Amino acid sequence: MDGEAVIYGCIKDCVVPAEAHERLRVNCEVIEALPAADTWPLIAREMFATPARTLLLSGPHTEIVHFGAAYQGIEYEWELWMREFEALLARMYWVSATVHLETELAGTHAFQWESTGDCHRPGQGQLQVRCEWSREL
Repeated sequence: MDGEAVIYGCIKDCVVPAEAHERLRVNCEVIEALPAADTWPLIAREMFATPARTLLLSGPHTEIVHFGAAYQGIEYEWELWMREFEALLARMYWVSATVHLETELAGTHAFQWESTGDCHRPGQGQLQVRCEWSREL
């Protein structure tokens, strides 16, 4: 699998009962609005897993959206992939997001976004990312 890269991670949101329905609805709609994988987008709805939502939990709890995909040569499109991912985050409710990029050529990178305040709300503020890089010898 020469040149293959794997991207995976999660988007976390702390859901409080008073806002639960709205936050979950918005996040699911944003993911469902992504293009289908058969159109060859960089980020497709099929790469996301939104677990069954339960509002039976009393008090705040963490909702997690998982994602992952394998790519050929994504390193050459990485800036565009990051812009598209941040555009997705800009439309969602979340507390933190993590993306892991594992490449044969450039090692392993972990990118993290943390919300300012209690959470990120759709259309709110500019996103800031932190990157950590490691490479096995």
